Amino acid sequence: MTTAKVALVTASSAGLGAACVKALAPHFRVVVNYYSRLEKAEEVIKEAGAIPALYELPTDTPRFIALQADVADRKNIQNLVKETVDRMGRLDVIVSNAGWTRVTDFMDLDDQVVEEDWDRCFNVNVKSHLWLLYAAKPHFDANGEDGGSFVTVASLAGVRPSGSSVAYSVSKAAAIHLTKCLALVCGPNVRCNSVSPGLLMTEWGQRFSPDQIQSALDKTTTGRLATIEDVADQVKTLALSRSMTGQNIVLDGGIAI
Repeated sequence: MTTAKVALVTASSAGLGAACVKALAPHFRVVVNYYSRLEKAEEVIKEAGAIPALYELPTDTPRFIALQADVADRKNIQNLVKETVDRMGRLDVIVSNAGWTRVTDFMDLDDQVVEEDWDRCFNVNVKSHLWLLYAAKPHFDANGEDGGSFVTVASLAGVRPSGSSVAYSVSKAAAIHLTKCLALVCGPNVRCNSVSPGLLMTEWGQRFSPDQIQSALDKTTTGRLATIEDVADQVKTLALSRSMTGQNIVLDGGIAI
């Protein structure tokens, strides 16, 4: 066993974020970030706590904590990183999982020119990742040659025009490119990668109609959509890797081939 490193997963009280907490739990002490549902974050911690750890845990050292923050707000992001390090002693991995969209008719141009949608998509889906890495980088640098790993959750919509809105699709494409830029700027000490899932059957994904879900399934070559566990396993691989940076991993059942 080795001494535990620390991972922070934003927006992790449910869905993909919660799955990432559980995937990382054997390898890292984990901070579960939530916005408004503390009870959901505590439930995630309870479930993750039942997963055996592959590291030593000194007495009186927390394995998991829940921290509230609105990661759409830069000041909240700065405070979240500071409190993570204050409470857990270090920071080694961030899974920047928060995102926002409004479900629209993608092919209706009139539905794609709501300025508030564009502003919020870029604030949450792009800028929040930048502010988060900027706040965390001094702590990654303090880890010496181990540095840090930053994993952005993007989307298939950022790889091919698709998804809930044009604003969402464009902002996720920007998130992928931002991640590549950050890999270049922050190397060699910080490794930056992204994952781009197709449609996931989370609370958000279930907002799509049965016809839309079936259409996505019909486009796959595997005959199945990726699950949140599939994506969380890939996030874990990126978090643990010392050699991958600047990569975007698509998990879509082969839609984007």
